[in-house]
Amino acid sequence: MAAGREPNMKLGIVGTGKMTQMIAPYLTSWGVEVTAVAGTPRSAQKTRELIADYFPGAAAYDDQAVLMADPNVDTVYVAVPNFLHKPVSEQAMAAGKNVICEKPLASNAREAAELVAEAKAASVFFWEAVVTTRQPNFLLVRDELLGRIGDVKIATINYSQYSSRYDAFRAGEVLPAFDPAKAGGAIMDIGLYTLTYAIGLFGKPLTCRYAANVERNIDTSGISTLEYDGFQVACICSKDCNFTQTVIQGTEGSIVSNTAPNVCGAVTLRLNDGTEETYDRSLSAPWEGEFRHFQQQMDSGDLAGCLRELDLSLEVSRVQTELRLGAGVVFPQD
Repeated sequence: MAAGREPNMKLGIVGTGKMTQMIAPYLTSWGVEVTAVAGTPRSAQKTRELIADYFPGAAAYDDQAVLMADPNVDTVYVAVPNFLHKPVSEQAMAAGKNVICEKPLASNAREAAELVAEAKAASVFFWEAVVTTRQPNFLLVRDELLGRIGDVKIATINYSQYSSRYDAFRAGEVLPAFDPAKAGGAIMDIGLYTLTYAIGLFGKPLTCRYAANVERNIDTSGISTLEYDGFQVACICSKDCNFTQTVIQGTEGSIVSNTAPNVCGAVTLRLNDGTEETYDRSLSAPWEGEFRHFQQQMDSGDLAGCLRELDLSLEVSRVQTELRLGAGVVFPQD
């Protein structure tokens, strides 16, 4: 099935929103052939403009079910609002397609686990498009720098980005980013990057809790505390104010980055003996590492490796769900 496909991913994109618009200029240069794009009847003009600008020759659909049936699509990129990730991914897997699902995998941990089980049963590639753990600078921190700062004692991962939709929310308009019915909120969006960074480095926490700023039943910002054996990690996420920084403090030094944990830009190692070194292995665009990784796994038929990586996605989803529910933010899907 998926593992036997020929190289060169033939991608069908479902969704024409912000995420698709951001990655569209790069996909072809990363060896991904976009063969179809599906929007809705309301977004038909946007669908056709996207194809004309970046994917000449790709099929344009106003119905995602038609894209799922297209034999010229072997992988579906799910770029729709959070609450639709599960049904659209399931539809693609039922059609025998591989799936790249935008983060988060689903609205809660139960749904995420169901999706992973379905992918394994169908023997299809299923990836969560969370860029953090595929960034060269994250891998540098994990594999080379972390061991140089002694015993970790404190880490703070802050991703605060004022949302353009927050003004509308304050004015009374509820868009998907702040809609509990559509699995919105800070911890489900940029908060996921902070959790992925922390759990990707340190593994499963012993306990977790979320002190959230909740407005009209949705978290607009908050601080998650993850407890590990001998150290604490604070994951700060906000859609109502601005600041980004990651600091990991150990007995022998610290690691500092002033970029968001999805970008994973330059990192500085500061040791107690006065040594200071800055490294930057950033790629040309934040999404390059993940798409090249997906393509490589698919081309080599490494389905087992792909499915193993979902263990991290499931743990992040579990923690994310526990944090959200503990703060009183409840979705219909719960």
